[in-house]
Amino acid sequence: MAVKVLIPTALRQYAGNNDTVSVEASNVGEALSSLTSQYPDLKKHLFNNEGKLRNFVNVYVNDDDIRYLSQESTPLKEADVISIVPSIAGGTDNWRR
Repeated sequence: MAVKVLIPTALRQYAGNNDTVSVEASNVGEALSSLTSQYPDLKKHLFNNEGKLRNFVNVYVNDDDIRYLSQESTPLKEADVISIVPSIAGGTDNWRR
């Protein structure tokens, strides 16, 4: 079934500058696999060397965090929307001064 994957701005350069990509998948793992097959440069930004989703990459299905569902085995329905949200860290402690 077709689902939509929302690509965050920081990763669009690795996905043909697309903000959304449609993939055929029955669960989140298949969707991410299909996405990285279409756009191989995305793989290293989403997965570690062991093939596991990186700790700083959060994935949501219709606003529900897959960590609290069935993770990459989370089933999908027609027209579901997957959001990839990489955590952003950085900055300084200068605001304390």
